[in-house]
Amino acid sequence: MSTTVIVFAKAPVPGLAKTRLAPALGLDGAAALAERMLRHALAQAGAAALGPVELCAAPDASHAALRQAAAACGASLAEQGPGDLGQRMHRAFARHLPQAGRVLLIGTDAPALDAAMLRQAAAALHSQALVFVPALDGGYALVGQREADARWFDGMRWSHDQVMAHTRARLRAAGVAWAELAPVADIDAPADLAHLPPGWHPPGVAAGPAPHPHGAAGPAR
Repeated sequence: MSTTVIVFAKAPVPGLAKTRLAPALGLDGAAALAERMLRHALAQAGAAALGPVELCAAPDASHAALRQAAAACGASLAEQGPGDLGQRMHRAFARHLPQAGRVLLIGTDAPALDAAMLRQAAAALHSQALVFVPALDGGYALVGQREADARWFDGMRWSHDQVMAHTRARLRAAGVAWAELAPVADIDAPADLAHLPPGWHPPGVAAGPAPHPHGAAGPAR
């Protein structure tokens, strides 16, 4: 059964992308890292070889870096459209699930979310209706569904450290089973730069464990 992988991303524009990293990297450096993470996420989605890959962009799909990144891995390009994160994610699922048996939606903030983990998440949807990869900051970096169901997204408060906990509570209250894979680190704030892959660290930024003092969101900002 084919699995569509949707990558949610902002255009890597200074002042728009990864602005919370600006104190450490500057606006241009933060945007450059956002573009690198975008290309990495798309490369992993393609390498997983699960099915079609879509880059779903915000605020629109017109930026040249988005078009180039999508073309480099053979991904289609779409726009997230209006609404909060939950509305945009549900709309993306609803657009693809009538044709695809399974859909995974990821952001670009978690470089540890690799092709092997994407294949593991797709396999989990053989037996579960939903799958998540939690983020260490309390959100999640991946959500997958077999049917588009807005209950896990509607009215959710995003960008805080209880997003995954609140999602679990909704699932339990509805009596719905789900799968969770090992958590990964989001790269959102300067402290998170310690979690970048080897060779990705900007000058003066060391690798190693980092705390997560900031809020969390879902797979995209």
